[in-house]
Amino acid sequence: MLLLDRFRLESCGEPVPLCGNAQRLLAFVGLRRRVPRCVAARTLWPESTEAHARGSLRTALWKLPSRAQGLVRCTQESLALAEGVTVDARDLARTALDVVGGCGPPRVEPVLMDLLEQGDLLPDWDEDWVVLEREWLRQLRLRALDTLSEKLARQGLPALALEAALASIRIEPLREDPHRSVVSTHLAEGNLVEALRHYESFRHLLRAELGTEPSAQFARMIPLEWRCAARRR
Repeated sequence: MLLLDRFRLESCGEPVPLCGNAQRLLAFVGLRRRVPRCVAARTLWPESTEAHARGSLRTALWKLPSRAQGLVRCTQESLALAEGVTVDARDLARTALDVVGGCGPPRVEPVLMDLLEQGDLLPDWDEDWVVLEREWLRQLRLRALDTLSEKLARQGLPALALEAALASIRIEPLREDPHRSVVSTHLAEGNLVEALRHYESFRHLLRAELGTEPSAQFARMIPLEWRCAARRR
């Protein structure tokens, strides 16, 4: 099951078409792996009475096409994703958690590519439960990219360290941590002009968007005389 960029369900490499309620049901169970039926009904049909929501859940399960019915294991109390069903969003979360927890593989290049190439969780869906899951995954991904950038820098791989930091910036441009990683990597490589240019670019962005300045800790990374010279130009 693919939930990043858009919903797609595939079986043996072939797409399985689903109606909207079936997509919502499978996406919810896929993200949670196992969920009480009452929680699924209440979350997916929040404006309905409990009885009507449970009825809608039963109808959605009954209307699943034959190729999708085996994906959900049902009991009277819960719904669970069948063994062997993969969900790309969960795989991405597991990769990011491993990186943040320091349990990633010794070769980080494939991990970096996984974190870079995946899209947002169901970006066109605006239901509350999707928004919360999307934001959780986005924040986790950002922390993983920051952690990976620091690890790559320590391993003497500045190009990959920059790629990870810049990917984090593309996701959220106003966070200071990845900008500091970019400047730190440039300084370590002796790219003083690039370090100063990036710092000033971030400073202008902060002032324009938030009316504030980079932290004192960040400012101290760039010698005062360099910053003054840049602003006189």
